[in-house]
Amino acid sequence: MVKPKRAKSYEVASDRASAYNLLMIDREDVLLVEDGGGRGRKGKLHAEAAQKLREMIVSGELAPGTRLREVQICSQLGVSRTPVREAFRTLAAEGMVELLPNRSVVVSELRASDVGELYVVVAALEALAGEIACRRITEAEIAEIATIHSEMLGCYERRERAAYLDLNHRIHRRIVEIAANGVLLGAWEALVPRVERARAIANLDPARWLAAVYEHSKMLSALARRDGAALAVLTREHFLNGLKFVPGHSGSAVDASQQKN
Repeated sequence: MVKPKRAKSYEVASDRASAYNLLMIDREDVLLVEDGGGRGRKGKLHAEAAQKLREMIVSGELAPGTRLREVQICSQLGVSRTPVREAFRTLAAEGMVELLPNRSVVVSELRASDVGELYVVVAALEALAGEIACRRITEAEIAEIATIHSEMLGCYERRERAAYLDLNHRIHRRIVEIAANGVLLGAWEALVPRVERARAIANLDPARWLAAVYEHSKMLSALARRDGAALAVLTREHFLNGLKFVPGHSGSAVDASQQKN
């Protein structure tokens, strides 16, 4: 018979998160069954809950400042409290939500200064990834990205914004993955969720959305030619142009970074 054991305390990155952990412990957190399958399922539920909440935040369904009520989220996602609490901690580490001392969880505000700094870094990461990917990419991978791009164009024509953003993310991610640099991918994964929130806001403007589609076509063309230098320039321009449509920005942060280079 498998005996339950007490769970070890979570290591947390801040006092605020630590206080949140202590306040939110319940029977599900205290009793863990020594069963690899059970733990794997718990991890999967946590990841799925985090991804769903992330999508809702990026799309604007959960607006900045929205309080996330645990019981309501559990009901909406069809999961218990533990996966939801783990999802909250994951999203807090990404800067998507804030864990407050009174046990509240709210969607983080999209601060203009943060967005500008994030765009500078992610633009540089993706430009570098594009250069490396052009030296490594296969014909099959070019065809794969072209197929995703074609699907994305269809979503644009039908004005299916959520599906468009998902396919857009897949294109950017595949280029970073093809670069095959674990450090680069890890840095990109840590930052890109917050950039995608700003990207979704920028694409609410019809002119910007159309321009973004055109920019993606040029980027795909450079990738197909394996022209890493051109792809790097187009990638930086893509970010700069998008930043201009984020409230409180003119794109000057990325522009200044380009001038220094």
